[in-house]
Amino acid sequence: MAKLIALYKHPENKGAFDEHYFNVHGPLTEKIPGLREMKVTKMTGSPMGGEGKYYLMCEMFYDDMDSLNSGLRSPEGKASGKDLMGFAGDLVTLMIGEDAK
Repeated sequence: MAKLIALYKHPENKGAFDEHYFNVHGPLTEKIPGLREMKVTKMTGSPMGGEGKYYLMCEMFYDDMDSLNSGLRSPEGKASGKDLMGFAGDLVTLMIGEDAK
């Protein structure tokens, strides 16, 4: 299993961010070929106190790295990436991970 993880810092306008993320970006991303599951988590706080560094996390699961890479190179993957940079390019950190064995 391979996954792409997107961590979003707190946006200035959370309502506008949520509107775009859940009604435009999420549906675009769900169309990426090879995507098995997409989990979105809104952060509610930090065990150290306060709201924490991140606002939202999205985990996108693929069978393997080849599937992930193919999905990102697909027209749907490119459309999702273009949209991401347009509305949250300054807020997002992207990481790729694999199951640890």
